[in-house]
This record gives sequence, structure tokens and C-alpha cells, in this order.
Amino acid sequence: MTVPESTVVNVAGPWTHRDIAANGARFHIAELGEGPVVLLLHGFPEFWWTWRHQMEALARAGYRAVAMDLRGYGGSDRTPRGYDPITLALDVTGVIRSLGEPDAIVVGHDLGAYLGWTAAVLRPKVVRRLVAVSMPHPRQLRGALLTDRHQMAASSHVFGFQRPWVPERQLIRDSAAMVGDMLHAWSAPGWPDEESLARYRQAMLVPGTAHCAAEHYRWLIRSIPRPDGIQYSARMKAPVEVPTLHLHGALDPVILPRTAAGSGRYVEAPYRWRLLEGVGHFPQEEQPAMFTEELLGWLKDPEPDR
Repeated sequence: MTVPESTVVNVAGPWTHRDIAANGARFHIAELGEGPVVLLLHGFPEFWWTWRHQMEALARAGYRAVAMDLRGYGGSDRTPRGYDPITLALDVTGVIRSLGEPDAIVVGHDLGAYLGWTAAVLRPKVVRRLVAVSMPHPRQLRGALLTDRHQMAASSHVFGFQRPWVPERQLIRDSAAMVGDMLHAWSAPGWPDEESLARYRQAMLVPGTAHCAAEHYRWLIRSIPRPDGIQYSARMKAPVEVPTLHLHGALDPVILPRTAAGSGRYVEAPYRWRLLEGVGHFPQEEQPAMFTEELLGWLKDPEPDR
């Protein structure tokens, strides 16, 4: 079973949808509001719609909220290559420039946060502030995947994605039932609701999405001993020099809080760590009011932008 892209991606709401070109590919965005740009980056196994609650709140607070579909997801291009974090981070900074902005506040969850960390190091002048959700600094994650048996066990799906073709078939089997299983297993009780389950399962059924999603994780593990992975890790030694808010669910079973804690050692700028009680891997959806309050409160804080 497959699902047409447009029926999944173009969810009606107060936002507008359009495609923009950046870094040699086409990216779908949903946007709402006017003011400083807040670029919202989703994670696995979701798409831009994960930010629907925050988009409306940001617009009311005087921001231009822009939620993009990452390469390989939602309404964006599914290219044969380009699923390494450097290419994906340059997608992010390219989208900011294509929006006609010199910089933006970048808010990322899961994979989106991984790319946010990367973009803040590679293109610090384009990232005004960074909000990382449910994801440690990439070097922190790399170390945990190599040395922490508890994080290794929690990341069993990442290692499972290293097999060729099998993960893609598992992701779409039985109308993407595996996506629903992950959402339930990774979140605190009470989420996901039926609408969220349906939308994220349908999004994974858009042709090509499952393969692209697996490619992100394949690079993460296979690159560890390769020159490209070693070079990336070396580049990420450079400190993050923009104000950073780091939010993590205390009940997150897939990226353990102990793995995320301590990422502040890579930040040479104002850094705020918040462990959200009673929340799993998807804070922006499990407790949207709590999450949005933390986000807006930090954005309004008079910390220097540089």
C-alpha cells in the first residue's frame, strides 16, 4: 500500500504550504506568522506536522514559524544520495537563505536536532539561536553508541536499520504498523492520539520515505570507522557559539537522558538544560503547552544572540 504525497503533506490549517529550492533539492515548507524566522525541524518517524501546536503559538508571539520537511520526508525531494549530516545541515541553512533571511532561530527534534547542532557549527552566522530537543550533541551521541551498553540497547532500531532493504519493508508492512508501535513505545502514556497515529503511518507510506529514513541511520553507524565519519566528528569538536536551549524528556526510552546530559560542554555560549518530567521522546506533542512555554520563555529571555 502506498499513499500519495499531497494527501499526507498538505494538511489544512492557518499555515500556508509551498516548495522552495535549496542545496540542489526541493523542500516543502509550511509557514505561519510574521517576524523573526523560527525554522522547525522534525525527527524520525514524523514530518513537518509535528510542530503544528508551536507554529500557532510562535505566530501569536510575533515570529514567522517555518516547518520544513527534511530531505527524504513529507513533501521534500527523495534524492538518491545526501543523507549524511553535513549535506542535511546545508539543506537547513540553504532553506534559511532561500527564505530571504540572513539567519534564523533553529528548533530541531531528534534527527532535526542533530542537524541543528551540526548547522550551528558549520554555519554559525546563519543560526541565531539553537533549540535541541531529544538529542544530544553529535559527539556525545557517538560516544554513547560506542561505550554505553544501555544506550546501545535503547538504540536497537538504529542498529537494525543497517540491514539492506529489510528495514524499509518492515516500516511499511501492515500500513506502517511499526511506526505506530514506535510512537507508543517511545512516548509517555497518553500519546499518540488516533489522528497522530494515522498521519505518521500514512507519511511513512509515501513512496521512497522508508528507504530515505533508513539511510539517515545507516550513515550514523556505518560512517563511524570511515574517513567521512571521522572527519565529521573532528569538525564537530568546534564549539557551538550561539545561545542554546536543550530540552529532553525525563522518560525518553530511546535517547536516554543520561546520554543527552552534559552536551553543554560543547557550547561556548549561554546554555540552558531542561529535563521535562513525565515526558518521553516527543515533548512537543506529548505536552505541547509545557513545551511551548519553555520555548517562548527562552526566546523572550534577554540573553545575547551572539
